[in-house]
Amino acid sequence: MPATDQLLVARIGKPHGLRGEVTVQAHTDDPERRFVPGVVFTTEAPAGSGVPRSLTLSTARLHQKVWLLGFDQIPDRTGAEGLRGTRLFVALGDVIDEVDDDEDGWYEDELVGLAVVNTAGATLGEVAGLETGVAQDLLVVTLASGRQALVPFVDEIVPEVDVEAGRVVIDPPPGLLELADE
Repeated sequence: MPATDQLLVARIGKPHGLRGEVTVQAHTDDPERRFVPGVVFTTEAPAGSGVPRSLTLSTARLHQKVWLLGFDQIPDRTGAEGLRGTRLFVALGDVIDEVDDDEDGWYEDELVGLAVVNTAGATLGEVAGLETGVAQDLLVVTLASGRQALVPFVDEIVPEVDVEAGRVVIDPPPGLLELADE
């Protein structure tokens, strides 16, 4: 597992084509700056998967709104298939200035595990993840019932994120959390 001085920037999806490219789910709001050939990513993959501990980016391109990445160590589709689910990290020192400049931005690693409370302070659950989307991001919240709810990560519904206090305040519209029970 990567050290705490690492930040998640992407998760690898399926292979694309025959030359070792893969699709990725970007976990960064600035992929053009992160996905530059020559960048070395630290990897996190299941033990015994054969995924190298680091991958050097050789190609990066946007194809139909999906990022496709190629790596020096992965020459073909067979190798790319083995990367599925691998998470890519960069050193915190490489992005610390950008994090300081973006007061309203959070990385998934900062949010997971935070308590989710309503505006009255009642605990509703815990942040389990962040799904990035084209139009908006969604907080994945594990409710007290054990079910998961998707909460649009917009100011109107998530008015406060306090990482230091360990909580996220949400003001969900009526019925939003009940959708998880259906």
